[in-house]
Amino acid sequence: MHAIMLKAKLHRAQVTHSVLDYEGSCAIDGEWLDLAGIREYEQIQIYNVDNGERFTTYAIRGEEGSRIISVNGAAAHKAGVGHRLIICAYAHYSEAELANFKPHVLYMGADGELSHTSNAIPVQVA
Repeated sequence: MHAIMLKAKLHRAQVTHSVLDYEGSCAIDGEWLDLAGIREYEQIQIYNVDNGERFTTYAIRGEEGSRIISVNGAAAHKAGVGHRLIICAYAHYSEAELANFKPHVLYMGADGELSHTSNAIPVQVA
């Protein structure tokens, strides 16, 4: 049996660019892609915290150190500059792989900078 699991997540990444007239994709700072383990052209899911939009696109590598999060093409209608996004990549894992599975989670601060990383999401309390 295989399970689809959260592979990587950028939590509350802030949109720096929203470019309608660009080939569709989402440009992400190359350093953040590497930290998260997201490959260029990998399918990603984007959840807009500010307006509730949810959409699928693919990641492209942004300039390292630029802190860019650019939502491009038709998706630019779904996320504007300053919006906070949750960007996720998922993968299929076998039962054997699940024994050691841990996602790569990058938490972004209010200033758009990387705050910290983790290999788990905190337990939600009641």
